[in-house]
Amino acid sequence: MFQTVLSNKDHMEYGVVTVPFPIPEDQYADITRRLEALHIGSELSPDCMVESVEGDWPVLNALTGQEINLDELDYLAKRLNGFSPYEKAQFQAATERYSLTQVTDLINLTFCCDQATVIVDFSDLEQVGRIHYLTLNGGATREEMESLDGYETALLLINEHPGTTTPYGVFYDNGMRLEPVYDGRYFPQYLYADSVLTLALASDEDLKKGANITWLYLPCSEERLERALTRAGITKRSEISFLVMDNNLPGEVSRSLDLENELPQKLNRLAQEVDKLDESGRAKLGAVTAWVQPAAVEEVIQLCRNLEQFDFIPHIHSAQEYGKYMVQESGDYHYDAGLEGYIDYERFGQSLLFQEIGQFVESGYVSYKGTLTLEELMTDDPAEKYGAEQGQSTGGM
Repeated sequence: MFQTVLSNKDHMEYGVVTVPFPIPEDQYADITRRLEALHIGSELSPDCMVESVEGDWPVLNALTGQEINLDELDYLAKRLNGFSPYEKAQFQAATERYSLTQVTDLINLTFCCDQATVIVDFSDLEQVGRIHYLTLNGGATREEMESLDGYETALLLINEHPGTTTPYGVFYDNGMRLEPVYDGRYFPQYLYADSVLTLALASDEDLKKGANITWLYLPCSEERLERALTRAGITKRSEISFLVMDNNLPGEVSRSLDLENELPQKLNRLAQEVDKLDESGRAKLGAVTAWVQPAAVEEVIQLCRNLEQFDFIPHIHSAQEYGKYMVQESGDYHYDAGLEGYIDYERFGQSLLFQEIGQFVESGYVSYKGTLTLEELMTDDPAEKYGAEQGQSTGGM
């Protein structure tokens, strides 16, 4: 969306780092390391000198020559990245109108600039009036919009209220107030992208009050998580208290684990693995979990990494259904509809089940095709264990 060139104000000889915003998750660790080499990029301090800003947000050029905090600017970029073209005009016109140059103020502006009206084009006053009405009321019914005289509404705005001309349009504040939604330490909740888990971290007392909360959206890079904990003032693992506010794990996984007694770092590793799975993969993970009943996050992680060793057939709950599925749908057999009345699906299904390691669960039938035991599969490194066992077996021949 935009990028900045950052430097160390006191040591220009260290060079510069060009940073894209919002910072892509797969680049976050590398960028923070590169900034660390310049002795900047603190979790809390504004120590990154902005040499330049390039992109489609010209109003942010006001940051040039200032020291900013990396994560504050990243949060601002995430907020702006979700704006519509009209919200972009509202934000930039408001920034110009109030001469805002601090990132904290700009963050707070993102929470209220949608209350203002900006006229970019005076050639269609009917449309101007309709936009102004929607802005004032936060929306409208179809009946309201059909009966609205947009032209008259626009004239009332233009003739009765002072506007401020900016490079981004004529700005009308409509009584907008810039409130300190962001206090300079704890970022307000804002889900920038889909998450597997959303955690609210704070002391037990603050969690009850809903104050001083650090929001974690998992998965994220390990570096981002650790920086968030540092920003929250958490220096010991024993100090971490959190609530799971949003959970997109398979239900079977959530029920098998006591999530709020785990460490965020472990949950992040689990979320990283689950995030790699598509919808069918997550359904399979849920079925495998219902069968195996893992008791620890590490065990579920190993199941994620070894899902290819399981087969899962949804909505199958009996030997007869299994036999019918295998004959008609699996593709392993040639099915002749003319023989339908001569096939004993239940007996065939039972013979298959006898040969397999599997179980019916609520969501269907799941079976295991691997060579290790399920207990071995859920150890820290089943592949290494399997290789060691194979080596011992070969050595004894």
